[in-house]
Amino acid sequence: MQVKFTKMHGIGNDFVVFDAINQQIALSAQQVRDIANRRFGVGCDQVLFIESAQNPEMDFYYRIFNADGNEVAQCGNGARCIMQFVHQRGLSKKRSLKVETLSGHIELHLEEDGLINVNMGVPDFEPEHIPFDADAMALSYSLDVADEKLNIGAVSMGNPHAVLQVDNVQTADVQRLGPLIESHPRFPQQVNAGFMQVVSGEHIRLRVYERGAGETLACGSGACAAVAVGRLQELLNDKVTVALQGGDLIIHWSGPGSSLWMKGPATTVFEGTLEI
Repeated sequence: MQVKFTKMHGIGNDFVVFDAINQQIALSAQQVRDIANRRFGVGCDQVLFIESAQNPEMDFYYRIFNADGNEVAQCGNGARCIMQFVHQRGLSKKRSLKVETLSGHIELHLEEDGLINVNMGVPDFEPEHIPFDADAMALSYSLDVADEKLNIGAVSMGNPHAVLQVDNVQTADVQRLGPLIESHPRFPQQVNAGFMQVVSGEHIRLRVYERGAGETLACGSGACAAVAVGRLQELLNDKVTVALQGGDLIIHWSGPGSSLWMKGPATTVFEGTLEI
């Protein structure tokens, strides 16, 4: 069976996107891994599907599979690409969409400057919702990793995030600590590990080791998580530029109880056909 796909990226976080409305497609976990393989497949961090809405109040349903084949509930950079994809494929002419995900619904807005603003929902710091093994919610937690004690913040942005403040993201030991934090037993569903350098109240630098994908050039939900944790710890202001290896995102969060907004670009690289 032949299926059409589009290769896209959000500041370097790259995706293979399938229109599952106008073509029938179902992939096994192994097929997702094969497509994501950068030497033997198309190559990507995540495989995305745009499907018909299951809720009549929503416009579309959006599914995300990490490169390891596991389905996950949220991907901010992928959400922006979905908005771009919908417009380019003529699936909708709306400049504002409500889209279902496994973690609930998100709002996507195509701005006049071509950037896409995403309502990522309200950050959830309750340990049982992340999920994270802790007795009670706290601004930070001590996490035993190897022979070290790391001080992290923990939050759910529809997916679990641990945020570690570092002096310099360039020298941070992401490749060693990332997998150890990702698979830490206190995170029963694993976790995305963010390494945050606070430059000022309006500017941070960030690297993210994503669960199921490894370190990526950008992680939209990771940028949101870092700002949420930084705001809660009174390190950041309500509008922050997050510099990731692939580019910048603008995050705006008024504080606890309010929705967090993420703004950035989405880019189409090429289209193709796969034999499944």
